[in-house]
Amino acid sequence: MKSLLSLLITLAATGIWAQPIVIAHRGASGYLPEHTLPAKALAYAQGADFLEQDIVLSKDDVPVVLHDTQIDTVTDVATRFPDRKRPDGRYYALDFTLAELKQLQVTERFDAKTGKQVYPGRFPGGTSRFEIATLEEELQFIQGLNHSTGGKTGIYPEIKRPAWHRDQGHDISTIVLPVLRKYGYATKEDACWLQCFEWPEVQRLRTELGWQGRLVLLMGGSDKAVLADVAQIADGIGPPINSVVAGKTVAEQHITSLVANAHAVGLKVHPYTLRVDDLPKCVSSADELLELLVNEAGIDGLFTDFPDVMVLWRSKRPQK
Repeated sequence: MKSLLSLLITLAATGIWAQPIVIAHRGASGYLPEHTLPAKALAYAQGADFLEQDIVLSKDDVPVVLHDTQIDTVTDVATRFPDRKRPDGRYYALDFTLAELKQLQVTERFDAKTGKQVYPGRFPGGTSRFEIATLEEELQFIQGLNHSTGGKTGIYPEIKRPAWHRDQGHDISTIVLPVLRKYGYATKEDACWLQCFEWPEVQRLRTELGWQGRLVLLMGGSDKAVLADVAQIADGIGPPINSVVAGKTVAEQHITSLVANAHAVGLKVHPYTLRVDDLPKCVSSADELLELLVNEAGIDGLFTDFPDVMVLWRSKRPQK
């Protein structure tokens, strides 16, 4: 593993990554609570090429790294601030200052209704000590690791629910972009892919807000985006895995035309999410899924909760 990691660091130091790129989904979230700095450190050590940051805002407009605008399924907020929930019964990061968010203990994700851990085999919920990181703290952390190792592991931030944030009186995109630029992420030569699910916001990022870096439109399973139009603005798309490898059973397994269609108009394709403990029903193993996604469909990168699994699989694959 040491020699493999050394090779990855050597390649990353020159800005050259093996293909397809390995994107650590919320860090090494298959092993440690998602979006914590320990999860990012483990993903870095496992050889991920890019580390993902989902970004929401605090009440005082500080970008923090959390997957959801609601925080009650990954923290102990309901215990620490029981009277701060909204009428829908949920607790939102936007209702808490950074100082208050820093008081919370982050835990393994659990179901809001049942209280049960979503993935029982992962890190035991409610144990050890993890906290919410700001975007700046995480960027400093990753760049610190790059400095100490000689690597150039990149970032893969997502602006979460920008339209919702604006409805609440906060323009998240205008707050996040200056932070990215401050830390040297501004052009397509920089080790950064910026992503968002909202097509109007992707367009706004490129035009009105002048983002010159790489840009990805995230897609849901039912999206029917016109890829030629997307290619005029973005550099890639991020579809769910089942939009690439489809089928309800192994017998029904098939490769869709999405990747080929995206490549035809110059778009990269980075599907989400490879979870070895939650594989699609149309495959029998993670190796089989990777074979289909990479060698048959031809994806350019993949989000995974288990970066080490994909790094090891890729290390055995001949590079073109």
